[in-house]
Amino acid sequence: MSDARLLIDIEVLEFLRTLRPKEQAHLLNHFREIAVFPSRFSDFVERDSAGRRVDVHIFGKFAIKFWDDFADRHVKILDVHLAD
Repeated sequence: MSDARLLIDIEVLEFLRTLRPKEQAHLLNHFREIAVFPSRFSDFVERDSAGRRVDVHIFGKFAIKFWDDFADRHVKILDVHLAD
């Protein structure tokens, strides 16, 4: 269980503004859940351009990319988009 700080990329926040308020609230609450226990929400893994592990979680119609920066005790929501 993590006591990590939740950080959300500005582009994710801009994307959230395009959604209905109910979807925004569901996603924000889910981001908080991810921050508490990130490993529970990893459906698959990708690598970023620096080779870091980036977890991807499918939440309904959305794909959420996040990085559990354990050393800094941050969970960073890097991207949200419609899942394929």
